[in-house]
Amino acid sequence: MLTESELYKELGLLTRDRNKWEENVPYVSSLLEYDSVKIQAKALWLLGEMGLVYPKSVQGAVAAIAAFLDSPEPLLRERAVIALGRIGRGDYPVIEPYWKELFRFATDENAKVRLAFIWASENIAANTPDGYERHMPVFEKLLQDPDDKVRMEAPEMFRVLGKRRPAFVRPYLERLRQMSETDDDRVVRIHCLGAINATK
Repeated sequence: MLTESELYKELGLLTRDRNKWEENVPYVSSLLEYDSVKIQAKALWLLGEMGLVYPKSVQGAVAAIAAFLDSPEPLLRERAVIALGRIGRGDYPVIEPYWKELFRFATDENAKVRLAFIWASENIAANTPDGYERHMPVFEKLLQDPDDKVRMEAPEMFRVLGKRRPAFVRPYLERLRQMSETDDDRVVRIHCLGAINATK
């Protein structure tokens, strides 16, 4: 029986060896039941990466991943949201039953979880943008998040959609333009400008 640190190291090696990913999906999925937040978090992250490349192979683990959306541990919520985003980028129908549920994390009490929600949304929107049309106000609100890192990332969702569905972003161009000129944070200004430039 491996110790926690040995197991974590093993997962780190597996992360770098993509040729072994598909055959190890059942093993990594089994570690979601391991009694350690550190190991569960690593397994969630790795399943997300595996799912981007082999979404059908991780399909059987998606319900177990989604169960962590209700975890009281912010790190596990964060990793579950990211994993669903990565798998959803690979094959949206695999995570579709949980897609609407992701939106509650836009207002999670933990900033890293809110950030994870934006990342996951960017991933899904890269290949499946249409569902976001009605949800643009959610991302507009995140432009004003109290956390700087969340505010830095929020304009990136507008950039991703601006390239694919510019009509979704046009109603927010004036707001983005204003922020690109006046926001206190340099990265926020740059990312807002990037979103504007992507929306042609």
